Amino acid sequence: MKRKLFCLICLLVLSITSQAQNAISTQIYLKVKYFDPTGTTNPDPKSPVDPPTVYQEDYTLSFASVHPAYTLYIKDEYDNVVYSTMVGDTDTTVVLPSTLSGTYEIDLVTDDYYFWGYIAL
Repeated sequence: MKRKLFCLICLLVLSITSQAQNAISTQIYLKVKYFDPTGTTNPDPKSPVDPPTVYQEDYTLSFASVHPAYTLYIKDEYDNVVYSTMVGDTDTTVVLPSTLSGTYEIDLVTDDYYFWGYIAL
């Protein structure tokens, strides 16, 4: 009886562990640029803001619950925009098209700042 109970508990733990590993999110590390009013960008602003916290799980991007509105761009290796959308200040997730495959640049753009990094889909 103890052996059956032990085996049942082991199977349950393995099942939960497997599900948890499948649902692991990866943080996307972003760099920041500041938009100068003259129309140029400054890669090293004097008072840089912290980039937003963004996590990726498969084709879903998750944002912190409090953030400014962004325009999200996904660019290929030739700097062509392959996907874009507005991310409102109350949006916490964005689902990217499942037709995208490979490594892309991700850009989050506000009026004053430009955040960029790379994602693999």
